[in-house]
Amino acid sequence: MERVLPSLHVLRLGHRRERDKRITSHLGLTARAFGADNFVLSGEQDQNVLETLDSVSERFGGNFHARYEEKPMSWLKRFAQKDAGDGEPGVAIHLTMYGLPWKETIDSIPRDRPIAVVVGGAKVPGEVFGICQYNIAIGNQPHSEVAALAVFLQSWLPDGAEASNFHGGMTVVPMESGKKILPSEDFSEE
Repeated sequence: MERVLPSLHVLRLGHRRERDKRITSHLGLTARAFGADNFVLSGEQDQNVLETLDSVSERFGGNFHARYEEKPMSWLKRFAQKDAGDGEPGVAIHLTMYGLPWKETIDSIPRDRPIAVVVGGAKVPGEVFGICQYNIAIGNQPHSEVAALAVFLQSWLPDGAEASNFHGGMTVVPMESGKKILPSEDFSEE
């Protein structure tokens, strides 16, 4: 079943090439696995992260795109205030431990507009709190931004990680023991 919600982007702020390469790659992989359409990398440009995400998408299918954005604050302002890709403003959601509780907030977020989920890095510019229409917390304690993104996306797109969302490429066959990967065209549910 195709998702009927508008596009979902994940914006990674403040990537540091050497320090953040694994965590940023994991953010992108989590975004893809849980149903995001696009991953927007900012901070230090890092082709290795983008190539990793492209490689996984090619091998395991789906319609996921990753790219670098040199001016993330301009992109975010334009997205949230003017044009989310269709000439109308989108909805920007900042995942921060300082935000409102996600369980109390998520149902109030409009689902009829494209979404940009902002995940911080080293230091989030204060203006992000003002640009984003929603500043929400997956708990008000320090923890992993990967965990916050996974919890949010699972709540936003409950079926986002379903295998049926990843057309083309390889398919992992769920098993109690062992592992099995097939080309998608060979996999059929019985």
